[in-house]
Amino acid sequence: MILLTFNILNNSGISRNGRVLSDTELLEITHRNTFSILRTLENHDVKSTFFIDISIAEKSTELLKKIVSKGHEVAFYNRNSSLKEIENAKKHVEAILEKPVRGIRQKDVTISVNELKLLEFTYISNIENSNILFPFKRLQRSTDILEDQGLSIVPESISPYSQLPYNDFVFQAVPMKYYQGMVTETLKNDEFVLIYLNTFQFTEGQDFNIKMPFYRKYNLGKKMEDKLEDFLAWTNENELATARMKDYIL
Repeated sequence: MILLTFNILNNSGISRNGRVLSDTELLEITHRNTFSILRTLENHDVKSTFFIDISIAEKSTELLKKIVSKGHEVAFYNRNSSLKEIENAKKHVEAILEKPVRGIRQKDVTISVNELKLLEFTYISNIENSNILFPFKRLQRSTDILEDQGLSIVPESISPYSQLPYNDFVFQAVPMKYYQGMVTETLKNDEFVLIYLNTFQFTEGQDFNIKMPFYRKYNLGKKMEDKLEDFLAWTNENELATARMKDYIL
């Protein structure tokens, strides 16, 4: 099973003609990139899970409605929000969508399992920082879903042979043929492959000055769109099943 997920995040390091973009302009870019992803998914009839940054969730009502109307799942991404902010965002989004938000993803800042359980989440998808040095780390670890106080803890997926994780940077940087081989080999070994991309990767670098490490500027924008198109076409051609996180876990 392929669990394809997207993190809806603003990239604060974007400028144009020497002017740093405002929060409103950054949000417009994030929404535009997400709509582009939705069109690509619809073209290939693939359902996915979108983890939206809690700090922009209440400003993205129409986008979240669109995501759900297309059959995708909405979950939360916690960058640096407090427990109270998470609770408020969850109540607001659930009232707008008229359905519960089951999942939350965390990286740098983590809220305890017990506190997240009290907010009635049912799964946690924790991810790690990725930089240019991560291929040199020893990444062998369990990729099994664990249960903790009634919550499912979903780890990052790792290729059992290359030892590369299925994070945003690997998808962007690795040639598609090699990436497809990774997925094929991983599915022979594991029951699922969890893939995640970031919406800011679909920002066209030619239109903006994007402040990020040089190795992260490779294959941005339209090239990422094309790469996602190729990957989804390949999954369909090979009849590889895909699912939303909540459907697979629950």
